[in-house]
Amino acid sequence: MSQAKLLYQRMAATSLVLRILVGIVLGTTLAVVSPDTAQSTAFLGSLFVGALKAVAPVLVFVLVASSIANQKLNQQSNIQPILFLYLFGTVAASFVAVSMSFLFPVELVLATNSGGATPPEGIMQVLNTLLFQIVQNPVEALLNGNFIGILAWAIALGMALRHGKDSTRDIFHDVSTAVSSIVRVVIQFAPFGIFGLVANTIAQTGFGVLLGYSKLLMVLISSMLIVGFVMNPLIVFLKIRKNPYPLVLRCMRESGVTAFFTRSSAANIPVNMQLCKKLDLHEDTYSVSIPLGATINMAGAAITITVMTLAAAHTLGISVDLGTALLLSIVAAVSACGASGVAGGSLLLIPLACSLFGIPNDVAMQVVAVGFIIGVVQDSLETALNSSTDVVFTAAACMAAEPEATSDVASKNNTAELN
Repeated sequence: MSQAKLLYQRMAATSLVLRILVGIVLGTTLAVVSPDTAQSTAFLGSLFVGALKAVAPVLVFVLVASSIANQKLNQQSNIQPILFLYLFGTVAASFVAVSMSFLFPVELVLATNSGGATPPEGIMQVLNTLLFQIVQNPVEALLNGNFIGILAWAIALGMALRHGKDSTRDIFHDVSTAVSSIVRVVIQFAPFGIFGLVANTIAQTGFGVLLGYSKLLMVLISSMLIVGFVMNPLIVFLKIRKNPYPLVLRCMRESGVTAFFTRSSAANIPVNMQLCKKLDLHEDTYSVSIPLGATINMAGAAITITVMTLAAAHTLGISVDLGTALLLSIVAAVSACGASGVAGGSLLLIPLACSLFGIPNDVAMQVVAVGFIIGVVQDSLETALNSSTDVVFTAAACMAAEPEATSDVASKNNTAELN
């Protein structure tokens, strides 16, 4: 047991980012050299993602309840400015996607199989689903990974516990500390999980399947890169009036890389919380904003919905004027907030946006099928953008609220390494 502990300590002492990069290289090499062997490593990726998804709901529940129960009365949580950044960033991402789709119009060779999925019938159905998620039974919310419901119950319990005994609040604090320790252990095994995910994905799909959709992927990837490395830094700069790139690049490196391969905003919640802790952000803030961002901060999803919908319109020869395109941006942003935090969660909202142009549902579902074909790249980048932006905007709001701490955080962004 002592040798195992020593081995774990040595592993944890090495940069996690470096170990993840090694896992990516080894996974890619194995997939190219021996695809059959690579597919047999899929259980490593599934095990890692499963562990993250298992611990995330419990982490969110106890951390939020504990933070609110032990929160000082005069302490600010900065949630309101973070919510504004989330919504503004999502709408801005839709505008970027519209611009790219007009500059580089794409026509699709539509697929024929949508996988039998059922899209929502309208925005009201999306909003109705979100509303009922809030009042879902807390046990069911934990079992199903319903983070809106988990947040609602955790906030309510935390508010009630503020009037409870100190010993009760201390118990919740100790439980949240214990769960956070479990999360740190799980995250240390990320390189093994990512190795399995990379090897299995490349072995199954290869690279040739993506060539037929290269132009569509170019528009999607370019839009997401512009948002991630131009639009988001601009928003952060306007918020903190400091160089935003140290923060943005660190979030991309330490959150985006993991999210890229897990392809699940929900699974990346523990990673983001660990990063927020390393950035010395207020626990009362990030314990709420990070799981909330995994549900409503969906810039990548808004880009996917917008680009795919306009590609369907161009394929059918439908003329799209500027006013309708701007309306599409709003619809895509609102719809993206209802996208589930799992792989491919945004694709089922494409038919909703297509209905603006009178595109038949069967055609829209063929566009969804195209999305699943290119999902190995599209959904990975989408999740990386969504999840890393949760930390970027949370940190920006905290830094703006405490200007004196901004230089210290920026310095850490430049020099800190994951341990």
